[in-house]
Amino acid sequence: MKQITAIIPARGGSVGIPRKNIALVGEYPLIAYSIAACQLCKNIDRIIVSTDDEEIARIAKSFGAEIPFMRPAPLATAESTDVGFLRHFFENIPVKEAALIRPTTPFRSPYFMDEVVTKYFEVKEQISGLRTVNEVNENPYKVYKLEEGMCRGFFPTYKGVKNYTNLPRQTFPKAYSGNGHIDIVKRETVLTTNTTFGDAILAEVCENIIDIDSLFDLKLARHQLEMDNTLLNFLKGAKNDEENDEES
Repeated sequence: MKQITAIIPARGGSVGIPRKNIALVGEYPLIAYSIAACQLCKNIDRIIVSTDDEEIARIAKSFGAEIPFMRPAPLATAESTDVGFLRHFFENIPVKEAALIRPTTPFRSPYFMDEVVTKYFEVKEQISGLRTVNEVNENPYKVYKLEEGMCRGFFPTYKGVKNYTNLPRQTFPKAYSGNGHIDIVKRETVLTTNTTFGDAILAEVCENIIDIDSLFDLKLARHQLEMDNTLLNFLKGAKNDEENDEES
């Protein structure tokens, strides 16, 4: 069985939700759910959090993640790109690839994550990166941009049709969006192309899951947790085990 290291990016600043990565979802901070999902994966052998924030680092360690380095402040601004912290990660950790686990997607399936990692190692030589995606309801051919208050399509035409936005939705190819369930980035891609995934990106399709980017998303996640507390129960067990270790 081949295993992979997980990298969880968690900077301290957040515009939409202050201190978002450690906002409480149920009894535990948001980042704890991503750490727990990784701990449940057989194909993940290390869990590293990249952060510039001492409090986030302390909380992440308390749930079992490693903090082998602190992220430099210039790589943790609102304008910072994924490539910046990933380059810093690969310069400090000698691995060929890593599972990119965003803490804003708390309710992952560890079983699906294991399947994706297994698939990656089967095809890794043919791809430059891997992303999990889900089909989106709002097709890009059906949306507008506004120019001086007027509706304009994002494309000149679709198969020769200028007013294509009025065509039936089934006319257009299906559209997909990255959902952050589990992405896999390659050292070679990041360091040589200065991009996160490169040009040969394998897509693994899965169901849409909550990605917390607003207060509404946070409320939705809290509501979902009330209906399914699988990961919450795991977190309780992990936390109790650590507290017992500290006492002994």
